Amino acid sequence: MKPKINYQKKLEELVSTFTSKPTLLLHSCCGPCSTRVIDYLKDYFEITVFYYNPNIEPIEEYLHRKSEQIRFINEYKESKINFLDCDYDNEAFKKIAVGLENVPEGGSRCNKCFYLRLKKTAEVAKTNKYDYFGTTLTVSPHKNSSIINEIGEHISNEVGINYIYGDFKKQDGYKKSIELSKFYNLYRQDYCGCLYGKENLWN
Repeated sequence: MKPKINYQKKLEELVSTFTSKPTLLLHSCCGPCSTRVIDYLKDYFEITVFYYNPNIEPIEEYLHRKSEQIRFINEYKESKINFLDCDYDNEAFKKIAVGLENVPEGGSRCNKCFYLRLKKTAEVAKTNKYDYFGTTLTVSPHKNSSIINEIGEHISNEVGINYIYGDFKKQDGYKKSIELSKFYNLYRQDYCGCLYGKENLWN
């Protein structure tokens, strides 16, 4: 059995070495999840939120979540946060989900979805010369942080750009994200994103 890694501790060790703020392209799955993560990372990084979520369906839901993400960034006054948008690319998600449509939520379809979104984030970060890439996904108690961080590490080596490890649900991170979401009156969806998993509601 592999030893359990404390990914939040790895992040804390990394930021303790900084003498200035490096740039971070932060993949965000939604506004509510981004609240706590941005609030935590703002002291250590110059953050650009990257909204690439081709798994979210239907498109009306995608646009609603994106608008809430942008609204939060605009209303958040603790630090300047930049935003980088992406075209809606649902076909990319459909392609990687072929044959996995009936896999339960949290299974191999989700892992491929994590890879799809993080790979795109890493590639854009590398092209635009960011110092690091990362994701808000680990703030959710419904996501396996070890798998997400392993995927991030693999992509980091594959693309050639630094990845920030993290388990943002630690230190009451998820609870704080709920509190911040209520403070900013953010829409909180009741399913992760794809229609295949919509029946497995987790809120």
